[in-house]
Amino acid sequence: MKELTRTETADFLRTHDEYCILTHRRPDGDTLGSAAALCRGLRSMGKRAFILENPEITEKYRKLHVGLTQNQCPDEATVISVDVASEKLLNPDFALLLPRLELLIDHHGSNTHFAKHGIVDAGSAACGELIYDILMELGIQMDQAMAEAVYTAIASDTGCFRYSNTTAHTLRTAAACLEAGAETYGINKSLFETNRMPRLKMEAYLAQNLEFFANGTIALALIPLEVERICAVEEDDMESISNFARNVEGVQLAVTFRTDKTGATKLSVRSAPGYNASAVCAALGGGGHVAAAGARVECDQSQAREKILKVLREQGYL
Repeated sequence: MKELTRTETADFLRTHDEYCILTHRRPDGDTLGSAAALCRGLRSMGKRAFILENPEITEKYRKLHVGLTQNQCPDEATVISVDVASEKLLNPDFALLLPRLELLIDHHGSNTHFAKHGIVDAGSAACGELIYDILMELGIQMDQAMAEAVYTAIASDTGCFRYSNTTAHTLRTAAACLEAGAETYGINKSLFETNRMPRLKMEAYLAQNLEFFANGTIALALIPLEVERICAVEEDDMESISNFARNVEGVQLAVTFRTDKTGATKLSVRSAPGYNASAVCAALGGGGHVAAAGARVECDQSQAREKILKVLREQGYL
């Protein structure tokens, strides 16, 4: 992959006329907000741009993409991915487009450099922060819709600016979104202050069933599919559930286990300074950030539990 600077990325985007933007599996606010902001920015330049419809998008974020999506990627479109750390994290429906992926824009230090060109800045708290920088390089003045997309991206990946990845530049970017007209109260209310009863039932289950190790510094949260069914949670309800165990007093590293539709186990690891979530997940073929990472293992949760305990022992956490 040819690595680009912000200026070079802006030059690349000026060069082409039509763009198809890809987001990752189980899309969150960062990948969806980044895609929406970039798409709107390119359109403001007179480019033809759209986001390839992600079948896993949830109702919480669907309004971000109204009027921006298509179901197919034309042959003449230049393909871009945003906030995608690895080709494995693309929706399987997008796999056929990998040979055409010209540019990736990402902030994960574990990025596998799977596009022909790319900009990866692990110092950006969210991909949306990097998208904002690129929009500024392009000389684009954000409108309200663009600003709200960028704000959604950075607020999502910083836990509303509570996480250790938040920097002064992150806060300056958020301020620029407010100045451009972003209605941040409604976004924050939706993302961080509104829970349906199924989510509260799930949290009650976790509070009763967390496993603790190493004098309470390590916590495991196994969530069987049957429990998801009993609680009647939807995917929106499960957003940020990985933070639940980490937020328990004394916990420095937490692992949350969920089963996907194939029967494999998805691991989400969250850690405090001094612990490395990315290294834990890398040992199982995953990756991410030092404080937040993930992996997918082809086994049930019981077997995945043994695998993660083995990794934690090998890395000196147990």
